[in-house]
Amino acid sequence: MTAGVEADVPLQLGVEQLDSMRKHGQEIGILDVREPWEVAICVIGGSVNVPLSTLPQNLNRLPKGQPLVVLCHHGMRSLQAVRWLRQNGFNHATNLQGGIDAWARQVDQSMATY
Repeated sequence: MTAGVEADVPLQLGVEQLDSMRKHGQEIGILDVREPWEVAICVIGGSVNVPLSTLPQNLNRLPKGQPLVVLCHHGMRSLQAVRWLRQNGFNHATNLQGGIDAWARQVDQSMATY
């Protein structure tokens, strides 16, 4: 991405926006910062799981050059992750508002909640 495009990446994104982006085939990375036991309950297909506590050691696992949507259960840990990622050069990172809970309730009602 160019610097101008990265500057336009919002800090947060709604679940409807992410759903639309995926349906339209937009190239997007999804980073799930929840713990493995949480991911075992429910997950968005194609996401990469890197628990928040291990994020600094796993930056090489993150997609570069495309939008990166970060999620957790309700959006608090992922917002923390996005702020840290942006301070460390991932200007294309954005938080999924409401987390996987909002996704399950508003987009994919077949998904388990906890």
